[in-house]
Amino acid sequence: MDISFKDSTLAKIFNSEKTLVKAYGQVNARKIMRRMTLLEASETLADVPVTPPTRRHELKSKRKGQYAIDVQQPYRLIIQPVTSRSKKASADLGAVTAIRIIAIEDYH
Repeated sequence: MDISFKDSTLAKIFNSEKTLVKAYGQVNARKIMRRMTLLEASETLADVPVTPPTRRHELKSKRKGQYAIDVQQPYRLIIQPVTSRSKKASADLGAVTAIRIIAIEDYH
């Protein structure tokens, strides 16, 4: 799957393991790198497991259209579909072939 970032600051953090550790701590950085490996290896968003430890799930309310992937409680990797083979990307995750990383945060 193709992956882009919301902004250049987030891209810089993700492009350096040292910066990732500094921003999120050793344990979270390791888990974030695992999630990124999984996302890169997935052909579509439907290939990302809905079961733990990844637990991909759609968000609601003001975050409708975005998805979260568990990192380590309470942090989540927030993603948004960018392109798809169909117009109803949120309904057909098998059509989502690119995502944008929005943030890593505790949104609760």
